Amino acid sequence: MLKKFFITCSGVDKTILNNCSDGEQNKYVGIGATVFFTAVMATIAGSYALFTVFDNLYAAIFFGLIWGLLIFNLDRFIVSTIKKSDSKWKEFLQASPRILLAIIIAIVISKPLELKLFEKEINQVLLTEKNQMTLDNKTQIAEQFSPEIAKINSEIDVLKTEISTKETKTNALYETYIAEAEGRKGTKLLGKGPVYKEKREKHDAALAELKQLKKDNADKISTKETAIIDLQKNQKLNETKTQPIIANFDGLMARINALGKLPWLPSFFIFLLFLAIETSPIFAKLISPKGEYDFKLENEDSAVKTWVKQQVLQREEMLQADIIVNNKVYKDITEEEELYAYKQKIARDLMKLQADSFYKKQQKML
Repeated sequence: MLKKFFITCSGVDKTILNNCSDGEQNKYVGIGATVFFTAVMATIAGSYALFTVFDNLYAAIFFGLIWGLLIFNLDRFIVSTIKKSDSKWKEFLQASPRILLAIIIAIVISKPLELKLFEKEINQVLLTEKNQMTLDNKTQIAEQFSPEIAKINSEIDVLKTEISTKETKTNALYETYIAEAEGRKGTKLLGKGPVYKEKREKHDAALAELKQLKKDNADKISTKETAIIDLQKNQKLNETKTQPIIANFDGLMARINALGKLPWLPSFFIFLLFLAIETSPIFAKLISPKGEYDFKLENEDSAVKTWVKQQVLQREEMLQADIIVNNKVYKDITEEEELYAYKQKIARDLMKLQADSFYKKQQKML
């Protein structure tokens, strides 16, 4: 049962192979088994690759099976269409497009399994990239809000500077009227005279202005600080919204790019392994000598070609004979007087009808 299945996988003509020796049958059993297990590996690789895309086990298995069947059909077609001949160079030229196709298939099959085998290393590369992307994202978002925050902070600094400047002036007025009372400056008269009262009134007025300025600027500063808090909240909100995009940066393309950043030698050997698996049925047919099955298949092809050629030649001969017979028949007919007289009578009647029709038209015009 298993032998018949692998023979079917090899794509040979089972009617011809059944009449061959066991050794010849075993050769194609091996080729069919290689085709089958290559398709199994393609199914596994395709399922994993599609799982990274859809993140759904059932969908990945379903499409992975379709991909495996496609590879199976391609490999079976490749092996079954290679015909053995006496020239190895001719066989290689015949198989070269199929070898190229096998290389492409090997690349497609090996890549998903490489992603699985080096999953831990790829995750480490992706983690590093995600961290860098997070920092870059925060920097980009901060660049959107930093100018506005800096502008508001500068306005707050201006308001605080106004208060500080006013405090300095008020303190200077305080020191002036105290020094006047103590006789250290101004009139240098000890006591609270008219000059003292004047300077005290200036200080009191400046102090009242300072209190009002503090109150007004405190309200303005509070409003601006609230605006800064709102901007910072919006900045954090944007960072929170964009973080899931970065967290989900582990799709198929991201993993392939991350794999490319790892050392190339292990991946290259895995590719060579799958290339050997994929091309083994082709090279098995190329390397193997021309066997009993190949001779019988060539005999069948030759018999069909000969039969088709005979049918074509027979049809051509029949056509030529039919042409000769027709020519002779029509030549004999042209020599018959009865047919000539009949055609002459018909032509005469037709010319009379044409003359009568022309005459009637001329009458109507006149």
